[in-house]
Amino acid sequence: MNEASPICAVLIHVADVSQALDWYQAAFPHAVRRNLAAFDFEFLDIDGVCLEIVPADEKVGMGAGGSVVYWRVDDFDAALKHFTSIGAALYRGPLEIQNGLRMCQVRDPWGNCIGLRG
Repeated sequence: MNEASPICAVLIHVADVSQALDWYQAAFPHAVRRNLAAFDFEFLDIDGVCLEIVPADEKVGMGAGGSVVYWRVDDFDAALKHFTSIGAALYRGPLEIQNGLRMCQVRDPWGNCIGLRG
């Protein structure tokens, strides 16, 4: 975990945890898959942020629901192309924002939003 970051974990709710772990590993190729054997729990470590893929349930379902985490990308066009090539669908944008940057939202195969900014 990155002790300097205020973000320690992002939970993504899905119907199929194993399939989603594989998809998110492809979406973030530099992520390191980690396993907490004592809890039988796998997650992805992305530069010190834990991406925790968990089952959707009656309290927290899948899909766009309000909050979106934006990931900083060095090459916006390449990142958007990468995400759509593995099955993400463009949901909002792209929009021009400050300092020549762009941002958009894509949806994973379970309907959850992922923000890209760069």
